Amino acid sequence: MDYGFTREDEDFRGEVREWLAAHTGGTSDRRAWERTLGAAGWIGLGWGEDGYGNRRAGLTQQVVWAEEYARSGAPPRSGHIGENLLAPTLIAHGTDEQKSRFLPPIAAGEELWCQGYSEPGAGSDLAGIRTAAVREPGGCTYRVTGQKIWTSLAHEADWCFVLARTEPGSVRHHGLTFLLVPMDQPGRIEVRPIRQMTGTSDFNEVFFDGAHAEHVVGGEGDGWRVAMSLLGFERGVSTLAQQIGFAEELGGVVRAAVESGAVHDPVVRERLVRQWAELRTMRWNALRTLGGSGDAGAPSVAKLLWAGWHQRLGELAVLVRGAAATVGPADWSASEPYELDAAQHLFLFSRADTIYGGSDQIQRTIIAERVLGLPREPKGAV
Repeated sequence: MDYGFTREDEDFRGEVREWLAAHTGGTSDRRAWERTLGAAGWIGLGWGEDGYGNRRAGLTQQVVWAEEYARSGAPPRSGHIGENLLAPTLIAHGTDEQKSRFLPPIAAGEELWCQGYSEPGAGSDLAGIRTAAVREPGGCTYRVTGQKIWTSLAHEADWCFVLARTEPGSVRHHGLTFLLVPMDQPGRIEVRPIRQMTGTSDFNEVFFDGAHAEHVVGGEGDGWRVAMSLLGFERGVSTLAQQIGFAEELGGVVRAAVESGAVHDPVVRERLVRQWAELRTMRWNALRTLGGSGDAGAPSVAKLLWAGWHQRLGELAVLVRGAAATVGPADWSASEPYELDAAQHLFLFSRADTIYGGSDQIQRTIIAERVLGLPREPKGAV
């Protein structure tokens, strides 16, 4: 199979590079940056839906945009959850009214989203959800009560898509519903940032106390099917863009190995070469499945590949620096007690790669049960 880019794709690449070079740099307001992207039509390239303010781009051009964005050093995205997860889910399962309501503001960079999946005691075990939603008599409004955790960008988001249990007494994946919940509900929704040892707060706890929700995607009780469909969108183009960032990080580790002299150790050299070869393999695998391979295990295989790879890269990042990797870049202070350099941040953050987004154990169970047809793992009573 030919994975090359056409002349039209390369012309598009030139346009992307020119625009990014002219507009990146000097902005720290992530919400304003989303609006800038939206005004230029760069959000929602792969939706395949007309009338929502987004450009139309083929699959290879979506890859070009993702790769060039990753290379450009442009600001981290705040709108990627709405663009890459919710929007494809609405296109697949939403009503025309829901698409008309929610897709335009996502494409314009005006509304930000977060994902209400994980709960205390039910992180990777998504079917163990206890957050409940009760429909008000004679109406379409639900009252949501419960707690979500590790919710990225909840402190900035305007909306949250929430998986909640709407059938009392239901267990596991039965009786779940996919709800769209507005976050601006004082007294009914509380967001508590989780402060990490680095001093940052990338994740949040979210508490729902009778929060109202009026939008159901896919129908009541069909939440599991919708949720699984959404998780399937966490691959393809986004994976290829992720690999561009991985390549930049690998280049930094190689440079550090040369500077420290660790590259002369044959074991270190072998590990560096293996990282490079595995990254190339992941790229070809992502390209192979880009158009949808029909393989139910493809998302789980991809997650297993990149999570383990990135974690090993984090270990290499500190190994090649030796004792210097244990010293921070600045003196300790009460306001910034754990300031880290890039290699230290890579090492610590990558420890979570095999947990978030579905742990390695969960991914292997999915492959075993749904692809290989092995006996299902016994589940305890809920």
